Amino acid sequence: MKRRILVVEDEEKLRRVIELQLVSSGFDVDKAATAEEGLKVVDRADLVLTDFKLPRMDGLELLAVIRRQNAQVPVIVMTAFGSVETAVESMKAGATDFLLKPFSLDHLMQVIQKALEVRALRDENRQLKAELGRRYEFDNIIGRSGPMQEIFAAIERVAPSRATVLLAGESGVGKDLIARAIHFHSPRRDRPLVKINCTAIPENLMESELFGYEKGAFTGANASKPGKFEQADTGTVFLDEIGDVPPNIQVKLLRILQEREFERLGSNVTRHIDVRVVAATNQDLRAALEQGTFREDLYYRLNVVPLNIPPLRERKGDIPFLVNHFIRKLAPDSGSRVESVTDAALQKLMEYHWPGNVRELENVIERSLVMCGGTQLDAADIRLEGARGPARPPSEQRFLPEGVTLDEYEQEIIREALRRAEGNKSQAARMLGLTRNALRYRLTQMGLEA
Repeated sequence: MKRRILVVEDEEKLRRVIELQLVSSGFDVDKAATAEEGLKVVDRADLVLTDFKLPRMDGLELLAVIRRQNAQVPVIVMTAFGSVETAVESMKAGATDFLLKPFSLDHLMQVIQKALEVRALRDENRQLKAELGRRYEFDNIIGRSGPMQEIFAAIERVAPSRATVLLAGESGVGKDLIARAIHFHSPRRDRPLVKINCTAIPENLMESELFGYEKGAFTGANASKPGKFEQADTGTVFLDEIGDVPPNIQVKLLRILQEREFERLGSNVTRHIDVRVVAATNQDLRAALEQGTFREDLYYRLNVVPLNIPPLRERKGDIPFLVNHFIRKLAPDSGSRVESVTDAALQKLMEYHWPGNVRELENVIERSLVMCGGTQLDAADIRLEGARGPARPPSEQRFLPEGVTLDEYEQEIIREALRRAEGNKSQAARMLGLTRNALRYRLTQMGLEA
């Protein structure tokens, strides 16, 4: 790319001579007779060559404005009124160099080349420092890929605020670790972090678990008990699998986010709390909106700062670093002597599609460490037997059975999932890749919800 130089000189003849010299030397040139004209195009300049004495705003005033707008661009000051005091004043103001008129064109070019070389070195130095300062590990979250660097940067930006964060991503990508990183890098780091797994809490107990209850609120409530949100007061609540929250609880969550208040079950006393909410889901909440199983107003309250965590198959360049991390972490506890991994083993791991993401990779490495008798994991030691193989290409997949409609086929799959889950709707929903509410919606359509 051609370098662009801005020449600010009120003497037209000299301005034209400098322009011709710079153009013949391969530079692009912007010209201005006054500082005010020069400021209009200074943003695109790689170097500024300005006269010291200018009409209205002088060269030092121009230099001061440029330094406020762009601290990196070199500025060379020219003057016919040269003195030690003028030179010192210019350099203190941030000038890169100083030229006393009259000067030869050769000397001009030497000064310009030197200034551009110094800028190039400084730019390279800044880039190297940025590379050295880039985080490849963030509270046990490993990633050198571009997507993970963006996640790290987002954590650092969002953690100091109290903004609600919605983490989206497949199961096993590390949403729990990222939620913890947000909390422990926030001003609330010394306050409670309470995790609520919305799938693990039975629907009929969810209200009392989240918001607490008073004595006598229901059979067996022999004493008052604070809920998860009260326990997290002044801290952070991590709502995992937020897509599985039933509609009646969604209304109460919306109130927590909007008003920072709630009532315990069996009480009419309004309680106020100060919590920061981080939510996570492996489901498509927009699809749940369309199905009517997730409130739109709650979605927008949760989706203040959305972070989409990429699956492992989209950042396979991180696999070697994750593998080494898991070896260091797991080998001592498993009694393994493994210290490293071969290229063949890494290649085998890189070729796998990892439907279970980082969690699955960690399990595979732990299993392989237990079975390996040496000090280095080889391809034969990588145990993928328990992992699912790659999906069959569409041409090999069976179509609908003959004489069966799509609705009938879907209903049969849902019934089979319920049979395998022994009637547990949450487990059946996970098997089908649905939220619990989405499964309930389909069961209602089938007349099986009761």
